[in-house]
Amino acid sequence: MAGILVYALHDDEGNFNKNSLGALSEAGKLAGELGTEAAAVIVGDVSDDGAQALGNYGVSKVYRAKDVPEGLAQPIVDVMAKVISENDFSYALFGGGLLGFEIGAGLTARLGAGVTMEVTKVKVDSGKLVAERPILQDSQIADVGYVSEPGIIIGRLNAFDIEETGGSAEVVDVDVELSEWSTKAEMITRGEQRGADVDIEAADVLIGGGRGLGSAEGFDGAEALAAAFGGNSAVAATRAVVDAGWYPYAAQIGQTGKTVAPKLYLAVGVSGAIQHKVGMQNSEAIVAINKDANAPIFEFSDLGIVGDLNKIMPKLTEAIKAKKG
Repeated sequence: MAGILVYALHDDEGNFNKNSLGALSEAGKLAGELGTEAAAVIVGDVSDDGAQALGNYGVSKVYRAKDVPEGLAQPIVDVMAKVISENDFSYALFGGGLLGFEIGAGLTARLGAGVTMEVTKVKVDSGKLVAERPILQDSQIADVGYVSEPGIIIGRLNAFDIEETGGSAEVVDVDVELSEWSTKAEMITRGEQRGADVDIEAADVLIGGGRGLGSAEGFDGAEALAAAFGGNSAVAATRAVVDAGWYPYAAQIGQTGKTVAPKLYLAVGVSGAIQHKVGMQNSEAIVAINKDANAPIFEFSDLGIVGDLNKIMPKLTEAIKAKKG
């Protein structure tokens, strides 16, 4: 068994994504239990020091493809397929995030591999990795093994904890000839998502947005409402919203996101699935707005408003502004 390969995503300044660092830590721990090695794949212009520093999270080797662009899935699939095939890796592990899902899916198709998505835990059983994945609206857990190698494991957001172990990784530069279809797209610019720097765990008032907001633009109203409250107020989101790319990962509440306990939690367009309830049920006061009178959120809300949030939210925002003078 040749080990576990992890894709490590970074921004334009060379800062590595926290979900990727968590996946590196998880791979390092699992590799130790298997008696094998964990390694990382990085692309783009990452310095020697930056690449070597990934050894602090449990990997012994870093494969670097300098000429391959970061942020596009297909070129990275080319890189990982080459590294896995030439070095006989048994597993590829991805932290949570949309790009990891896209790369993992492409790698699965390329290699004819088995894949498990939305993984919350990975364990070793009889010398093999077994992925745990919630099913049936997170009410049950399924164990997934792999009958052939490689196995592709794609974690949920925040599924794997970051653990620093010390050490430095060996850096191996790889040259990859990109597939014709992998050069059809070009990265023009990369930008930060709005709200990524907000500390929702410390907020006194949280506006929790769900799929009922309809689109990323629907969060403009939630942000206006939070601004009307002023003070220590912020906007948060459900996992479904984050997975859809409507709002940043930093704002996710729930079983695989953050746990919050504001003085007021105002849920707009949130159905109230059990995994979301786990993350916000300790709020002092819970108010919900939803057009579905049977939405589960009303079962544990202090106050429920049945109606069109697109009509209610603007009026509530103006009322709060008027009250605050």
